[in-house]
Amino acid sequence: MGLLVHDNAVLGHLAVATIGSRAPYEEIGIVMTRIAAKQLPQKYRDVIEEQVAIFARHRTIEKINKIPDTADIPIEDPSKWLRIPDVICVYVDMLGSTRLSAVTHDRETAGAYQLFTGCAVKLFAEFEAPYIDVRGDGAFALFDSDQQYRSLATAVSFKTFAHLDFVPLIREATGIDVGSHIGIDCSTVLVRKLGFKRYRGRSDRQNEVWAGKPVSMAAKLASKTADGELLVSDRFFERITHDLAQLSCGCSGGIPIGKKVKLWEELDVSNEGIFDFGKAFKLRSYWCETHGAEYCSALLAL
Repeated sequence: MGLLVHDNAVLGHLAVATIGSRAPYEEIGIVMTRIAAKQLPQKYRDVIEEQVAIFARHRTIEKINKIPDTADIPIEDPSKWLRIPDVICVYVDMLGSTRLSAVTHDRETAGAYQLFTGCAVKLFAEFEAPYIDVRGDGAFALFDSDQQYRSLATAVSFKTFAHLDFVPLIREATGIDVGSHIGIDCSTVLVRKLGFKRYRGRSDRQNEVWAGKPVSMAAKLASKTADGELLVSDRFFERITHDLAQLSCGCSGGIPIGKKVKLWEELDVSNEGIFDFGKAFKLRSYWCETHGAEYCSALLAL
């Protein structure tokens, strides 16, 4: 087969494949791939060589303060990236999706994905998230650094939908228990488009790449939650100091009891080995049946 395996032995040949002594950077200053001429057909080596050469170029980083329109994210100049500080990511993912089967429950599985991801994307848009993307059976929304309360309201709204509609509807249709994972983080990102501006007459062979912590950390936070929980990083939590985000409305089950309580539980995640922060904060609450709409609107006004 000509594939390299352990100890550089080549399957089917029992030979040892060697790269040779050529350095990755040619003496004349042109960057070359380390893949030998007979190791891969030339047209594929050309693709790799082009990307290696782009890697060696000086990159231009333009600093901006807001998430740009998708059309304004660079694609033509391969050396240009945009740098945006403190971008907030709300990441939602379906819990228990592997229990759904495209073979035995094809219509119900299709409906579950449509309901979960479709509602996430539509809600993100309604809350005016500057950027939305779909990942597998989940989705994420990006918000600007000054939209911390809008992003929180978005997450709690989706959390409430998942609890009251998504989970019971799928259970009634399939007998399967599913749920939602939700995480939030914020940090600086680099962004540009990768792919083709046009490919065989199509313009959809490209995507935005968000290099940085918030998307990956929000996804990892989401993965650590049980159904109905929202987990946020300490650096995001430090940005939501208003009482509307920290304290309950004074109700229990929609019934006023007069006492406002703290909503968040602090967790030590320093030993998890997957986060670049030591603490996270968990929210189990949903929008109150009596005051939820009022609190949601008040958060959006901050």
